[in-house]
Amino acid sequence: MAVFHCKNADDVLRAVKDYNVSFVQFWFIDVLGVLKSFQITPRELENAFEEGMGFDGSSITGFTKIQESDMVAFPDPSTFQLVAWRPSDRPVARLFCDVKNPDGTPFAADSRYVLKRMLKKAADLGFTYYVGPELEFFLFANSTQPQILDYGGYFDAPPRDLANDVRRDINFALESMGVAVEYSHHEVAPSQHEIDLRYQEGLIMADYAQTYRVVVKEIARKHGCYATFMPKPLFGENGSGMHCHQSLFRGSKNAFYDASDVYHLSAEAKSYIAGLLRHAPEFACITNQWVNSYKRLVPGYEAPVYLAWARRNRSALIRVPMYKPGKEAATRIELRSPDPACNLYLCFAAMLGAGLKGMEEGYELEPPIEENIFKMTDEEMVAKGISSLPGSLREAVDHLEKSELMREVLGDHLHAALIENKKAEWDAYRTQVTEWEIERYLPIL
Repeated sequence: MAVFHCKNADDVLRAVKDYNVSFVQFWFIDVLGVLKSFQITPRELENAFEEGMGFDGSSITGFTKIQESDMVAFPDPSTFQLVAWRPSDRPVARLFCDVKNPDGTPFAADSRYVLKRMLKKAADLGFTYYVGPELEFFLFANSTQPQILDYGGYFDAPPRDLANDVRRDINFALESMGVAVEYSHHEVAPSQHEIDLRYQEGLIMADYAQTYRVVVKEIARKHGCYATFMPKPLFGENGSGMHCHQSLFRGSKNAFYDASDVYHLSAEAKSYIAGLLRHAPEFACITNQWVNSYKRLVPGYEAPVYLAWARRNRSALIRVPMYKPGKEAATRIELRSPDPACNLYLCFAAMLGAGLKGMEEGYELEPPIEENIFKMTDEEMVAKGISSLPGSLREAVDHLEKSELMREVLGDHLHAALIENKKAEWDAYRTQVTEWEIERYLPIL
């Protein structure tokens, strides 16, 4: 299957004709990062590029009220690719869309637009933002019970790893859609896997990672199993994270690298890290947006909850991979708290916004913590000034609601919509009576 590099509408129209495309899917996402899609025939495509395709925004989570519901989806020609899971005979293509108001202005609650705004802010300062996410997932027998398919562990090979063929087909599908894969392997937990994408500019990577989530689920379905990005589906096992490697470039030079620094980090990199650490509680509701996310963010199980940075220590929230001579361009920081069930566009925007805030304000970075924080006492953590992420979705919502920075990053509309949605989720969760409670309390109370 061909990989396309379309630059404009004419390139897309030519590709659709040359490859006899049967339908074109228009993709966009709601406030929670859930993919929305509708299909058009090729004969409608030229008009769609010129005028967009209208839809009812009041039916999309976090978009608009019914009295102001008209929205218009404008396809981005640079995102044109044939979908890998459909037949090659009369194939189906997809295009990511920018959502706009009827008057052609950007829609404030379009997550793609939110990320574009933050990328422009970085660009106005002379920077290009690069991201390399590591998305973990589980493969189960079906979507109703977390029934594992193997007992493999980290980097295990067949026969302990029983999903080698699934991952291989996912890799092929991603590459066929222009998404470069760095490597893939079995992860720590049973039936858990990871496929890492080669770092890319922020908006492109958000589109790639969104494509990744669809491809993983579709290829798993073709193999008769179910893929989930649920952060913590198995009790007592590692959850699924999305460690995010990120850097800023000024032209072709990595702005995070400084040869004269003991850590080989520039002053800008240190302030960027300090910005992430200071504002992490405020954006936790974005990077970890579900009740279940906070079942993963507990000490142990390799989940980072402590607001500290290190070079080798994986118990810290941020890790800075050790510098290797000749690899200046690879200098980066790794934020380890996000999970792969987040809204990818808002996640990238929030991280970038926090980092840029640190740079703008000249935040001071504390020394790295190389000891295992999981084994520290509360007194030791207090002495070192180490605090932690919110312990529940409710705490995370409270931090987000009070955050002026995240209101600025998201915009008033989306900030309010996300808070409203997450408060409702927390209320629905906290009123449930679980099996754990029945088993623990019923016999004794």
